[in-house]
Amino acid sequence: IVDLGGDPLESGAGRGAGGDPFGGFGFGDIMDAFFGATGAGGRRGPRSRVQSGSDALIRLQLVLEECASGASRELTVDTAVLCSECNGSGCAPGTRPQTCDTCAGAGEVQNVQRSFLGQVVTSRPCPVCRGFGEVIPDPCRQCGGDGRVRTRRIVTAKVPAGVGDGMRVRLAGQGEVGTGGGPAGDLYVEVQEVPHETFTRDGADLHCTVRVPMTSAALGTTVALETLDGTEEVRVEPGTQCATVLTLRGRGMPRLRSTGRAEGRGDLFVHLDVVTPTRLDPRQSELLRELALLRGEEQAELTANGRAGGLFSRLRDSLGGR
Repeated sequence: IVDLGGDPLESGAGRGAGGDPFGGFGFGDIMDAFFGATGAGGRRGPRSRVQSGSDALIRLQLVLEECASGASRELTVDTAVLCSECNGSGCAPGTRPQTCDTCAGAGEVQNVQRSFLGQVVTSRPCPVCRGFGEVIPDPCRQCGGDGRVRTRRIVTAKVPAGVGDGMRVRLAGQGEVGTGGGPAGDLYVEVQEVPHETFTRDGADLHCTVRVPMTSAALGTTVALETLDGTEEVRVEPGTQCATVLTLRGRGMPRLRSTGRAEGRGDLFVHLDVVTPTRLDPRQSELLRELALLRGEEQAELTANGRAGGLFSRLRDSLGGR
């Protein structure tokens, strides 16, 4: 699955079970802290030790050719995994949690106060069991009672053809394992595309610049261009001007859809840069002057639209003179 936007660390990590933005401390906790429960029916009961894990993010650098063809990489990630010693329970082998004596398994303790308004009952999480309703008298030595440990492991990420810079590939269930043996979050692989020395990318389209000598642009030539599909013979027609753009249809990047599959391809735009010669030797300068004389361009007065003539010639034309 390809994620085209959004930050998994903002939408999943650090929010507690069920995506609660208060990290497991909900609005009911706030109300109970101020007003307390209104009887046995108002208690929420102990909270579960089993919590869903958060998402994780790792970045992967790919060159343009890998983004075009797709890639499979083995990545080393550092995440929380299920404790192999206690299998997520947090208890030492052969032991189990016990009911908290302080709250009698309720997960909260109550305080009754009398005031001129009457009897006020407030409740708060049990300070001994931290609201779980049970305690672990003999925690697992490997995980310290958390039910998970951090370790480095290798995962395989398959990146589809057509991915671009900033896109994310989601690996379901490969993120952080939750406390108490809870389900793991997802691992997002964010693509960082390495700049290419020849092509620049605009979505599924590619752009490149080819320098063409002035003589070749005037006479016409064929340029061998290395594309994603191999060498392409690009024809430069005689009289080609600077900034001319040639379009090679279907020679761009695969078009990646939100489904994670590529459908069709973009185009390759070849920008021609006609190079004017510099540092001419005497013979070359003489040949260019001869060409200018033959074309009637020697000492010609050119206007902005490329026509010969200046202020006096335009005035003469307006008066009907020759």
